[in-house]
Amino acid sequence: MKRFAIIILITVSNLSRVDAQLRVPSLISDGMILQRNTPLRIWGWGVPHEYLSLHFKERTYSTLINKQGKWEIQIPPQPAGGPYAMLIESRKKIEINDIYIGEVWLASGQSNMELTLERARPLYAELIPCINNPLIRQFEVKDDYNFNQPQQDLAPGRWIKATHESILKFTAVGYFFAAEINEKYKIPIGIINAAVGGSPAEAWLSEEAIRKFEDHYNELVRLKDSSVIRSIEKNDALTRSKWYDSVDKLDPGLKEGWKFNTYNDDEWEVLPNVGFWPGDSLIARDGSIWFRKWIEISPGLAGQKAELDLGRIIDADSVFINGQFIGNTSYQYPPRRYKVAMDVLREGRNLLTIRVINEKGRAGFVRDKPYELRIAGTSIDLSGEWKHRMGAPMRPMPEPTFIRWKPAGLFNAMIAPLTRYAIKGILWYQGESNTDDAKEYGKLMRELIIDWRKKWKQKDLPFLVVQLPNYMQPTTEPVESGWAELRMEQLKLLNVPSTGMAVTIDLGEWNDIHPLEKKEVGRRLSLLARKMAYGEKQLVASGPLFKSVEKEMNKLRIHFSNSSGLKSLDGQQLKQFTIAGADRKFVMAHAKIERETVVVWADEVANPVWVRYAWADNPSGTNLGNGEGLVASPFEGKAPNN
Repeated sequence: MKRFAIIILITVSNLSRVDAQLRVPSLISDGMILQRNTPLRIWGWGVPHEYLSLHFKERTYSTLINKQGKWEIQIPPQPAGGPYAMLIESRKKIEINDIYIGEVWLASGQSNMELTLERARPLYAELIPCINNPLIRQFEVKDDYNFNQPQQDLAPGRWIKATHESILKFTAVGYFFAAEINEKYKIPIGIINAAVGGSPAEAWLSEEAIRKFEDHYNELVRLKDSSVIRSIEKNDALTRSKWYDSVDKLDPGLKEGWKFNTYNDDEWEVLPNVGFWPGDSLIARDGSIWFRKWIEISPGLAGQKAELDLGRIIDADSVFINGQFIGNTSYQYPPRRYKVAMDVLREGRNLLTIRVINEKGRAGFVRDKPYELRIAGTSIDLSGEWKHRMGAPMRPMPEPTFIRWKPAGLFNAMIAPLTRYAIKGILWYQGESNTDDAKEYGKLMRELIIDWRKKWKQKDLPFLVVQLPNYMQPTTEPVESGWAELRMEQLKLLNVPSTGMAVTIDLGEWNDIHPLEKKEVGRRLSLLARKMAYGEKQLVASGPLFKSVEKEMNKLRIHFSNSSGLKSLDGQQLKQFTIAGADRKFVMAHAKIERETVVVWADEVANPVWVRYAWADNPSGTNLGNGEGLVASPFEGKAPNN
């Protein structure tokens, strides 16, 4: 039999293992969700000049593969439904199964969009086991970057369903958003999860858009030389390796067995409670530090499996019980949740030892996090006194270069390959990495929104932003704040048509840049989507948003949009308003609601010009909202000259 007469059936999941000339992008695969009510593009690669047919829903579409080996077929708008199958054939065949048509949303940004339901499980321990909705699906775009050109395809990936087997892999914000939309409209929902922890906005702009930012563009041009990247990565790896090797070489704890029960720690200092140790307790905080604590295990609990929750530790930690290694975490942000195997815990006294390695800055246990050992329904509190001793004091670790965060790299590798795939809108949760220059962030984000809409060829593509939540030490007095400035730039993005913003100033955690409350974030995004993307025009989709301020004698009157039923959400006096004169010396102000406005004043400011609300990294007690219970956005405003 001649080779050209052989017909080969290839499933998409096996495509990467077959030397097939006919292929489709990773995104076009089993289980995909296609966007309803809009033209659909299906594309791929094949043998130049061959005819290709696509069979879908009892119709056949044909095209000729061009001389570059590329092809594209457009399918007319389709209503929601499924499951369907798609057959693509030239000399070879590709069959794609379990296809649904519904709504597709791109979820992008940095780690708070990445954060999975696995990470958020402690907050949703009762809810997660009940999730089983195969019509909510996610495609996770693997982290990747490229500085030379937009890529045609993604790294291999697959669509997964929101079922018991895979739900913990979902972006938490994306899932809760999808669940709200699915419940409301009874249609399949697909989430394309393309987010990278720590990424700044400039990494997500195309080269075309980044040209408007000279410094970022020059950096992009520099990184087009792969030898520059190799040199940076080599130097960073060598620096890191030498630093850690020195820590291990200089650390007496490794040589003297500080993790073992037999070691005598009588001369160690006592840390009164878990948390950052007092500033004068340890002069050298960079390097390795050891912590030890004795815990008592009753006879009934000895020898059983256990869970060890050590909150968060800065930066890296290795954990031992009775000298036996339990687990380690290599950087500061993840929660420390370790499984303790049977027979590790003994009756009576047990030694818990933690070796912490701090690369730079403050170190230790993060306060107000859970520190406990859980055994058979019993919880043993691990707060209180710990003994500690410096192991190997070091100079701070030099700051590494995070290549993947550089300008345009993430766009080229993770967004460009998506732009032919029809979507309903974009969910964006990012900004933490740009708080050092809020003004530039505002400019970057305007360009990003315009850029992405141009790439998707959708002028009014809904772009829904999550405003940064409250974070770091709570504040009750007037302060300057990079986080507040960035929130203001996010508020200004609403001047761009077809944008929305979910306010989350009440959903953060002072001690964690990754707050776990993501269900409410998803719900607030869904309200915006319902109004902007699904036509519920009368829906009040956000809390009060600053519109204008006017001067009335020694007071300022603030006007809002979305102010229906303006009220104090906790019934208490309004908090976190500050005012200033032309000198911008802000003081705490009195504030009261008058109809759908707020009037503010302070005895110290006879001629007020400026007003701020919730202007801090973590403003304490923000309570302005509307009748729907949605919180007001932080803002700064200036009264016009009389």
